[in-house]
Amino acid sequence: MGSAISGRLDVEQFLADGFGLRAQLASFLELTPQELIQRLPSSTNDLAALHPGVFDPEQASSFYEETVGTAHLLELAAWHLGSSHYIADTLRLQARFARGQVLDFGGGIGSHALAAAALNEVEAVWFVDLNPHNRAFVAARAEQLGLAGRLHCCRDLDDPALPLRFDTVVCLDVLEHLADPAAQLEIFASRMTPAATALLNWYFFQGFEGEYPFHFDDPALVEAFFRTLQSRFLEVFHPYLITTRAYRLMP
Repeated sequence: MGSAISGRLDVEQFLADGFGLRAQLASFLELTPQELIQRLPSSTNDLAALHPGVFDPEQASSFYEETVGTAHLLELAAWHLGSSHYIADTLRLQARFARGQVLDFGGGIGSHALAAAALNEVEAVWFVDLNPHNRAFVAARAEQLGLAGRLHCCRDLDDPALPLRFDTVVCLDVLEHLADPAAQLEIFASRMTPAATALLNWYFFQGFEGEYPFHFDDPALVEAFFRTLQSRFLEVFHPYLITTRAYRLMP
């Protein structure tokens, strides 16, 4: 199990206050603590209301970068705080495998990136997210938590500041939002060191009542994803009963 620098940002700290999430988000959004508490319960519906009805896969990137705004921060905060025990297990899993240069792809509000940056085995975390508000918020959190020197925020994988190869790839609750998740797996494989571990999950389902309108669920897309996953990666067992799985490159 990985150990945290000076005991900071361990799982118990996350369970206590989400690494200070409420206070940090209220400050970032210029809300009072009470205003934030009032907005969190409706955040999922507020985000869903931004959905255009017919979602063009070709416009997905611009939608998340330009349209979503700060609504995604609120929705993610509600999820991480309301499902803290589940998120805690994903942090425990990350601590087992994270080392060296870590890529957190589509890292949202930064819970995993911040926790990884505090691990002794990690040299640097590269937080990649299209949403400029997400990047700004995570950069501010890293600064407040004394991790700014170990956590770097980038828009995409084309940023020349990023390493060519990563020792750990973290991609949680992202693949179902991509128009071509199989292609993204190929990109991950091309950027992983031979002994790297990828922590991935997905949910290719729009919900029983359409409650996840931003998820892609086309059967051909899903089949292509699993064919690529099974041909390029070998699953590594871990003991946590969560949707996130660990993979290494297929020998």
